[in-house]
Amino acid sequence: MRATSRLFATVKSASKYLEPYTPTGLTGLSTHPSPRPALIYTYRETLKKLKALPKTSVYRQAVEALTKQRLEIVEAVKPEGYEQYLERVRKQIDANPAAYSRLMHDDGTLTSEKAHIEPVDNWDGVITRADAFPEGSNNQIQAERKAAAIQKEAKVVDKEAEEGRAPEVEDLEVEPPLTKDQIEDIEKKIGAGLIEEVVQVAEGELALVAEMLRHKVWEELEEKAPPGQWVYFERPDAV
Repeated sequence: MRATSRLFATVKSASKYLEPYTPTGLTGLSTHPSPRPALIYTYRETLKKLKALPKTSVYRQAVEALTKQRLEIVEAVKPEGYEQYLERVRKQIDANPAAYSRLMHDDGTLTSEKAHIEPVDNWDGVITRADAFPEGSNNQIQAERKAAAIQKEAKVVDKEAEEGRAPEVEDLEVEPPLTKDQIEDIEKKIGAGLIEEVVQVAEGELALVAEMLRHKVWEELEEKAPPGQWVYFERPDAV
């Protein structure tokens, strides 16, 4: 079944890599272009957020155990040329510690914040330059927003002209891709379907942890549950 689902991603039989964004065989799920860095980043962020939950939380204990196990599996599989890539990227990071220091961990490993996902047209709530500069006549509020946006852009341009453009995560070299065999090895060890499915589950868990923190589910209820609220149906005693 798995071989069939990967059929479209391995059209080029001579290639040892999966073709990014090709169908996986699962509706609406395309082949992930770089699942390893995406999983490592998501798992590390999940573990970081879980630390805010009480150590006695059963949810925290369960998710931490599973996340650490899967993170260990993913990190153990390194793409070809990874050490050379890491050496090049570390030089970039060392040259601009203020911009990239957050990507380096205490153990010397590197995590990229790049999701490597093809951008979509859905609005993410961020006001773009086109939004800040609407065409046509403007009322006073729109004119003030335009003026503020122009001043902000002018400060950025002046700063770049004086100090040079500040490096960003997007300037870093992308991690080499995993081979088909390496991806299949990870999928077998995790045992939760295609690696794209694993990525989706990881991202969903990260979002759930944020919701748990927002609602503080470990705290006592503001209104105590009435007697018998949590007593479920039980088999009556034999007569």
